[in-house]
Amino acid sequence: MVHGRNPNPLFPDASRITRSGHFLRRTALDELPQLINVLRGEMSLVGPRPTLSYQVDRYTPRQRQRLTLRPGLTGLAQIRGRNSLTWEKRIEYDLSYLANQSPLRDVEIILRTFAVLLRGSGMAGHPTQDPLAAEDGEIPE
Repeated sequence: MVHGRNPNPLFPDASRITRSGHFLRRTALDELPQLINVLRGEMSLVGPRPTLSYQVDRYTPRQRQRLTLRPGLTGLAQIRGRNSLTWEKRIEYDLSYLANQSPLRDVEIILRTFAVLLRGSGMAGHPTQDPLAAEDGEIPE
């Protein structure tokens, strides 16, 4: 990323992303270092993406159930919309995965993840009208 402009990681300024950074994000190669966390047992291949603590503070009791799963590199939200989904919708997909998880479903999610990465679908930006994503709960301008 180019230094100095809009350092907000949840609502990144597209003009800050370099050409190589765009490629890394589109293909999710920027997530590969997290494989170390998988090998250490801190993450799994399939599960909800890690969340920031200020977001967890806003969860409903039902949404907190997603925290019973180990964070993963990919999940239902990543194959069904990725960054184009609101956090609320991502959490719903995580809860659906929690209720219906199985080794076969994990394999299906992993295979579909490769298809999503090849297409590059859902990687552009985050919904800017998502108060759960904003650190202060306010929708950014």
